[in-house]
Formats: sequence, structure tokens, C-alpha cells
Amino acid sequence: MLPTKTPQLLKWIYPSLIWDKQVADNSVYLTFDDGPHPKITKYVMDELDKFDFKATFFCIGDNVQKYPKTYNEILERGHKTGNHTFNHLRGFQTNNKTYFNNIEKCSKLLDSKLFRPPHGHLKSSQVSYLKKQYDIIMWSLLVEDWNPKLDVAIKLGQLKKLTHKGDIIVFHDSIKAQKNLEYLLPNYLQFLSENNFTSSLF
Repeated sequence: MLPTKTPQLLKWIYPSLIWDKQVADNSVYLTFDDGPHPKITKYVMDELDKFDFKATFFCIGDNVQKYPKTYNEILERGHKTGNHTFNHLRGFQTNNKTYFNNIEKCSKLLDSKLFRPPHGHLKSSQVSYLKKQYDIIMWSLLVEDWNPKLDVAIKLGQLKKLTHKGDIIVFHDSIKAQKNLEYLLPNYLQFLSENNFTSSLF
């Protein structure tokens, strides 16, 4: 398993990225990447509703184009959305012009000043350009729900132990993550509720 808590070193190397938030209350930031998906995103929203939690969905433009009703439902149900590129491009492996054009293509489908790079991959030159237009949202807790070899019981225990107010938690509303998500999400939301955490939006 990958580290659940984001190493402090990364925050020092990239201080202009948003890894967590300073909050006065006991709130955390629930985020979901790679949707929307008509079945899985709806499942996520139904689970969130059980606890009156709101979340931010970082959407792939191609999926927004395929599933506009699901995308609109995210907004109608009081959640927020962010840009996750049009084709889930890795910044490290993509030249800047192609990468920025792909983000712009996604932005034509959703109105948001929030951006999260797929896989967390960004070159320094990409950070410098994008931070002028977007709040670049990373994460402080990694659920790793996309990993088919994940021990979900161990991961849930780590999440419970490491969660603090102001954390940004990243799940995935994708087919790849579905099995692990269906165990981790309801149990983690139950933990948050029982420990008087609330959810905030960016």
C-alpha cells in the first residue's frame, strides 16, 4: 500500500499547491476523482446524503461529455466540481501545450477554478502556469481505493487513525475503485459522523 498520509516533504517542495486547509471547526474535505459515472457517482452521492456530507468531484471532461445528466446531478445535490483534465493526462508525461489545451477543453464543460492533476503529476512549469488560473487541490489523505491489491481493513484503520480537521481526502468514483469504495466509503463516513467531523467545500 502507498502511504496514507501525504509526506511533509512534498508540501515543502510544492508549497503553492493546496494539500490541506486551516479550519476553525472540525471539518474535512471529501473529494472524488475520475467521474462522473452514472452508477458509481450516484452511489457516492447517496452515501454522502445519509450523513448530510458534501463533496468536491474532480471530473474528467470526457466523462462529463458522456454523462451530462450525472454531472448536473452533482451540482443539483449541492456538491462542487473541479477540473481533472479532459483525458486524465499525466503531467510528467505530457508536453505543456498539450496538457494545457486538454485542461482548457475540460473547462469548456464545467465552470470551476479548482484543478487536480491526475495521479498528482505536475511539472514545476505546469504549476507556475496553472496556479495563475486555478486553485490546485492535492490531498493529505490517500484512500488508494483504485488498488486491486488493497487490504481495505488495514486502509480503513489507517484513515481513522490519521484523520484530522482540515484534511483533504481523495476517493475515486470510478469502475476501477468500485469494489474497494463500497467497503471504505460507508465505513469511513460512519467514522467521521461518529467523531463529530463535518464536511466542507472549497
